[in-house]
Amino acid sequence: MATQARRTRPLDLSALHASLSDPLLDAMNFLNEVTQRFPQAVSFAPGRPYEGLFDVAAIERHLNVYTAYLTEELGQSPEQVRTALFQYGRTNGQIHALVARTLENDEGIRIAPEAVVVTVGCQEGMLLVLRALFADADDVLMVNSPCYVGATGAARLLDIPVEPVREGPQGLDPELVAATAARLRAAGKRPRALYLVPDFGNPSGVSLGVAARHRLLEVAAEHDLLILEDNPYGFFVREGEPRPTLKSLDRDRRVIHLGSFAKTAFPGARVGYVLADQEVAAPDGRRSLLAEELSKIKSMTTVNTPALSQAVIGGLLIESGFRLRETNGAAIAFYRRNLDTLLRQLELHLPRGRREALGLSWNRPDGGFFLTVNVRFRADNQALERSARDYGVLWTPMESFYPGGGGEHQLRLSCSYLSMDQIDDGVRRFADFVAGA
Repeated sequence: MATQARRTRPLDLSALHASLSDPLLDAMNFLNEVTQRFPQAVSFAPGRPYEGLFDVAAIERHLNVYTAYLTEELGQSPEQVRTALFQYGRTNGQIHALVARTLENDEGIRIAPEAVVVTVGCQEGMLLVLRALFADADDVLMVNSPCYVGATGAARLLDIPVEPVREGPQGLDPELVAATAARLRAAGKRPRALYLVPDFGNPSGVSLGVAARHRLLEVAAEHDLLILEDNPYGFFVREGEPRPTLKSLDRDRRVIHLGSFAKTAFPGARVGYVLADQEVAAPDGRRSLLAEELSKIKSMTTVNTPALSQAVIGGLLIESGFRLRETNGAAIAFYRRNLDTLLRQLELHLPRGRREALGLSWNRPDGGFFLTVNVRFRADNQALERSARDYGVLWTPMESFYPGGGGEHQLRLSCSYLSMDQIDDGVRRFADFVAGA
């Protein structure tokens, strides 16, 4: 006689990792759920690239360019090309030399190919670096606040304590970074690294001035800090000239640079990179690069970045003459026009007198995908759902971007994923919503 199967008891959420109960990890899920429930709403929520800029036929062309490079430039046999495309590859990537060459042309970053780790998107790079650097319970990650949730979320998954440093209209104040690092040391903590997005950051859209970049590098040296520079939006300047990356200014190997081809090529490839040229000394006297040490962690997580994705991105880099900024000319113009349109429509539908009466204000970023709006009402998930249901417009609450608390009366608008007509319509709806909130 068969025995009746015993029903397994539900897993106790409180017995699972604490991050699963963290509201931060629920925030993006809620936003996705609201988006699915109100598909007709104009959405200023996603920071995705505009799909009209993608060309499906280009994927095959890039792949062909890369395979020709393997045979004609590197002299590989058909068997070697087959292995390169179909097999597990080098842990730290196959297109590392192409990435290094492109970064020298586009950003003035001169780095050995061996210091480049090709990752599964920037998010993997972030996890690898955080796991490698933070070894002690007293190690603290300093972050700009408001901060990209991918960085604070990764720290949460790894049980790394986070110390927010509030940014102002011109980005992080290096003197506040110095004061925060000193305060942490006085409390017996070790400020290990500072994470920031210096150009048109997500979510605030603010950028760090050139003088502040130089001073921040000085502060890092004075307080023995590493800087984790995340640079997804640097190409997309609306006004002024592109500013030098922190890594291009770095003379002491203080900066670990995190990059991605999600915005400058397409996110579906899931190809990013880490520039980690810091020297590591072992107790036995052995010397290596941090990039080599990161490969040990990567080999136990994603094993390697997919060869086909690398081949397509590699072909794009070759086809662009290793000058991706020039290749992105149409995208740069598109996002500049979209941000100009968003700012213009906000002024049109919420002129000074009306917005002052409503207690509204917003910033004017020099580029990128985002701007932030200050409001009188609480810009939380309930307000977002009301906005989507009653007015047909979506935006992103800012509260989740503040690891130390704050942002309850702020929201983010993103203009990257919309056409100009959608922006026009969406701002009209948004103005009606804030007037009725």
